[in-house]
Amino acid sequence: MKAAEWDARYVQSELVWGAPPNNTVVEFVHGLERRVPRRPGPDGEVPELPRALDLACGEGRNALWLATHGWRVHGIDFSQAGIDKGRTVATRLTRSIRERITWQCQDLTDPALDIGGPWELILLVFLHLPAPERRRLLRRAADSLAPGGMLLVLGHHSENPARGYGGPQDPAVLFTAEDVVADLGTDSGLDIDTAREVLRPTESGDAIDALVVATKSTRER
Repeated sequence: MKAAEWDARYVQSELVWGAPPNNTVVEFVHGLERRVPRRPGPDGEVPELPRALDLACGEGRNALWLATHGWRVHGIDFSQAGIDKGRTVATRLTRSIRERITWQCQDLTDPALDIGGPWELILLVFLHLPAPERRRLLRRAADSLAPGGMLLVLGHHSENPARGYGGPQDPAVLFTAEDVVADLGTDSGLDIDTAREVLRPTESGDAIDALVVATKSTRER
């Protein structure tokens, strides 16, 4: 879908995806802020809080949850309507938490996009791109992780149209965990911690997601 189509979808209801964060994100990220090593940023200073990048943040449900759990978060999405709703929801939080979140409206396939870093956590949750664009973004994300940082990729599995429920039906933008691992390659500097299918209950049946969780190696290469 194009940005204008997502804009139209986001303005039709209060929250398309609901306020709670994704359960799989919570499962793998909860408590990480206390364990992940914090490395100096471009200014040479070690940040007070670990830094998270939420790519395709939508209405910000995961970004907002991270901010309330000790992260400084930057969310990027190509839908201005989604970003605006995230900002609106953030106004309900305390000022100290609200100020931990920054927002950016930009197409993640834009070659001029600078995703910055280093990040202690990068999320790519339900971002579906054609394989070449997915591969480029994943490689950029891997390069932007701090040593010891986590990359979490979650999306609709290639088998979901046949065996699951909902989600995109275009096979060109769906993927498996093995696809993501192959996209990252053996020279990405990441250690793969988890690569598997995840069943996600919905009101109409179980959806099938593909999950990859990887950690940036702290070893010299």
